[in-house]
Amino acid sequence: MPSSPRPARIGFLLSQLGTHAAEVFAAHVKELGITPSEAGVVRVIARTPDVTQRQLADHLGATQSRVVALIDGLEGKGLVARTRGTTDRRAQHLDLTEAGRALLPRLRAAAEAQEAAITDGLDRSQVEQLYGLLGELSALRGLSTEVHSGYRRLPPQ
Repeated sequence: MPSSPRPARIGFLLSQLGTHAAEVFAAHVKELGITPSEAGVVRVIARTPDVTQRQLADHLGATQSRVVALIDGLEGKGLVARTRGTTDRRAQHLDLTEAGRALLPRLRAAAEAQEAAITDGLDRSQVEQLYGLLGELSALRGLSTEVHSGYRRLPPQ
């Protein structure tokens, strides 16, 4: 009885697709003049107005120095504004500028284009099934659907 060829492993396939997805998203946001990490930070600030740098670092699971570098870059691009806290002058509160808020629909379009590129060739029910399975696997492992775990691994800049 002939043996069937060994299939690719799930971890390998997920890693391949994850790399592909990251490359597609990076290409889209590069056109917007930002990095994927910066795109994620803009999204978090949009959802958490008046967040402090420390709160943002905690939320991302990133080092303070990494967040300072990310915010420096976003502030330099005119997308984020820092303001000193009124009760604690050491606290730096973060908000999107008008340009940062204007970027949000373009980031959504980039994410939608990425998803379309990844799921191209699947029908609607297959996309929903894939989404459900990936969500279930993420939840079982305690992974956030809001913050990418890659922020913890990024070195300070």
